Amino acid sequence: MDERKRLIRVRTRHNKPAFKRRGLHRKVRLADVWRRPRGLQSKQRRQFRAKGALPRPGYGSPAAVRGLHPSGYEEVRVFSPADLAGLNPDLQAVRIAGSVGNRKRRVIQAQAMELGLKVLNAKDLTAVAPVPVEDEEEEVDEDE
Repeated sequence: MDERKRLIRVRTRHNKPAFKRRGLHRKVRLADVWRRPRGLQSKQRRQFRAKGALPRPGYGSPAAVRGLHPSGYEEVRVFSPADLAGLNPDLQAVRIAGSVGNRKRRVIQAQAMELGLKVLNAKDLTAVAPVPVEDEEEEVDEDE
C-alpha cells in the first residue's frame, strides 16, 4: 500500500500541461475539450512550442494507480443498497449515483458505514426532514 500511495503522489505531482483546443480563446462556442489539430499549416500540429502541447503517451500516469481516486481507493458507483454486497473496504470506495434520491441515499450511507466502506460523496442528511410514514387510519366507531 505504501508503494501505491507513493505512485499517487507522483501522479499528482506530475507536471502535465493543460491540453487546450486550438483556437479556443477566439470563439466562445468552442467547447474546452481536446480536439486534434488537423490543419495543413497548423502550428500546434507541427508542434511549435508556444502553441501548446499535444497529448502523448509519456504524459500518462503510472499503470498501477491509473483511474484510482486521489485517496487511493477504486471508485464503485452504487445505485441501490444491494450493490454494496461483496465490496472490499480496504481497496474500494463508494460513490452514490446522482440519480439516487435522499430516501435511498440515507439507507445506502448507513449500510456503507456498517460495512466500513468510505462514501466519497456523502451528504449530511440530518437537515433533510424524515420521510413521513403513511399511518393506517384509526377506525372510528359509527355508534357514537
